[in-house]
Amino acid sequence: RGGACAHSGGKMASTAAGKQRIPKVAKVKNKAPAEVQITAEQLLREAKERELELLPPPPQQKITDVEELNDYKLRKRKTFEDNIRKNRTVISNWIKYAQWEESLKEIQRARSIYERALDVDYRNVTLWLKYAEMEMKNRQVNHARNIWDRAITTLPRVNQFWYKYTYMEEMLGNVAGSRQVFERWMEWQPEEQAWHSYINFELRYKEVDRARSIYERYILSRALAVLVLVHPEVKNWIKYARFEEKHSYFAHARKVYERAVEFFGEEHMDEHLYVAFAKFEENQKEFERVRVIYKYALDRIPKQDAQNLFKNYTIFEKKFGDRRGIEDIIVSKRRFQYEEEVKANPHNYDAWFDYLRLVESDTDAETVREVYERAIANVPPIQEKRHWKRYIYLWINYALYEELEAKASKRTRQVYQACLELLPHKKFTFAKMWLLYAQFEIRQKNLPLARRALGTSIGKCPKNKLFKGYIELELQLREFDRCRKLYEKFLEFAPENCTSWIKFAELETILGDIDRARAIYELAIGQPRLDMPEVLWKSYIDFEIEQEEFEKTRNLYRRLLQRTQHVKVWISLAQFELSAGQGERLQRCRQIYEEANKAMRSCEEKEERVMLLESWRSFEEEFGTDATKERIDKLMPEKIKKRRKLQAEDGSDAGWEEYYDYIFPEDTANQPNLKLLAMAKLWKKQQQESEAAAMDPDKDIDESQT
Repeated sequence: RGGACAHSGGKMASTAAGKQRIPKVAKVKNKAPAEVQITAEQLLREAKERELELLPPPPQQKITDVEELNDYKLRKRKTFEDNIRKNRTVISNWIKYAQWEESLKEIQRARSIYERALDVDYRNVTLWLKYAEMEMKNRQVNHARNIWDRAITTLPRVNQFWYKYTYMEEMLGNVAGSRQVFERWMEWQPEEQAWHSYINFELRYKEVDRARSIYERYILSRALAVLVLVHPEVKNWIKYARFEEKHSYFAHARKVYERAVEFFGEEHMDEHLYVAFAKFEENQKEFERVRVIYKYALDRIPKQDAQNLFKNYTIFEKKFGDRRGIEDIIVSKRRFQYEEEVKANPHNYDAWFDYLRLVESDTDAETVREVYERAIANVPPIQEKRHWKRYIYLWINYALYEELEAKASKRTRQVYQACLELLPHKKFTFAKMWLLYAQFEIRQKNLPLARRALGTSIGKCPKNKLFKGYIELELQLREFDRCRKLYEKFLEFAPENCTSWIKFAELETILGDIDRARAIYELAIGQPRLDMPEVLWKSYIDFEIEQEEFEKTRNLYRRLLQRTQHVKVWISLAQFELSAGQGERLQRCRQIYEEANKAMRSCEEKEERVMLLESWRSFEEEFGTDATKERIDKLMPEKIKKRRKLQAEDGSDAGWEEYYDYIFPEDTANQPNLKLLAMAKLWKKQQQESEAAAMDPDKDIDESQT
């Protein structure tokens, strides 16, 4: 029974534990923000105002005897030891403890505390500094030396230890000891400022030779570092040279600069070194040496890194140079700018033109040729003529330079030939290059080569400009048979070119072969397609007029009128009859105008018919009678204003526009609608007059009495 009770009791306990629940979190029904919001800043401000966290200061305690003092020390030391024991790594606790012992003149205890702290963290710089300062403050010099020795041995890369140590020895007057510390420091190859501190230390005691030896060791150590390239600074060499200059060792200073230039070579050139070197020589009045230094540097330093060098060179030349020197530096500066431009974009041909113009002004021929070769090497990547239009002028300028400036005819011929071989003649060509080459050969009195070049150009890539240039050349040479052959080839190539037909006919006219000229004109007007037929017909008509072949001229006009009924042709024919006719010239001219007026009645362009009638009227006013003048006046049209509807491109209405139209009397007689319109206008006018009379009857009475 006891077991059963225990079993049942355990079961009940388990069920009770199972029924035990975690208390629910209170649910907030109203989750809207309160009307008055309180921030953490307000809570803190309120606590400060009420002084809730301020503790009252401890009561002042006055120590009256040794026993109370010892008791106070014991409590204080126990507090410090407890703080240290809680967290040994907090060095500020150790320092406070040691400083408290120091304030009680317990130097030995303070040392013990610092030593214990160093055992905890010997890498803490502040700990060493406080320890050494305590010893120096209490005039324990040997202890301080011992601490500094341990510090620089343990942490040799902490420069502050070395600075403090050397300063202490110098303040104690132990110059030899301070120098010894500096020497130990220099063995560690410290940073630049450490070397300068050592040099300044020696200079304070007028030890110039020692300072020089330190500079030598410094730059040599850096030279070795350059081999493993730690300190390749130019400024160290400059400082060394200025040190020598300051102490009036000018030969030594110049030697330092020369060694620096040799040391850095052309791979690591720095403009600051050359500027400093040049200024040194300028101070020594060695102006030629200055100029050589600047030019040497400018020829070798990259352009973008030589801006300061340019500036100083320009200032120097303005101060001490002549006009030629100033121009040289300006030209050099511009040359570097152009070099940068063409390097950034080799196909910037405008930059090449400017560069070449500059180079040609004041440079030897080899340099100019080198720049030209570099420029023409940048062939356009696309074989399209628009990309070659600027490029081709590089070749032209190159050839002209070789011919006119360098006086090298052989090289000029090579330039022209190389350019003509480079051009893709199957796609496009440049006629100017062929013509310039031919003209060059003529200047060299080599006519066969010139003809061969032009013949090759016509065979490879015939163009109108090439034919014209070749024909002009042969005309100047009075080779008329060659001109005839060239014109024949030209017209076979371009039969639609009216200008070529006209020039060919004019050539035959000048040579006195009128029949050939007339035959050429006949062939020309018989071509199915012409680019300017009106010019050709006019030239043919003028030719016949010059030959006083008036019947042939009339026949030409009639043939032309069969092709076109243009008003200008009729007017030209009438004027021809007026000028060429004899006794019946006025009658012939009037007949032409009559015929033209009849022919142009069906013309849609009324302005042309008006132009014809105005020309006819001017003729009658000068040569006609009153009857003919009256007749032509009756033929003149009436100018009226009309409106028509406009439509936009999409077919929508675009409004109305006004325009002028012409109504010819001959047309009104044949159109009854126009008669009806005129009668309606007359009736409307009469109606307006009658209405005006009805509104003002007195006016009619007065008019009748008068």
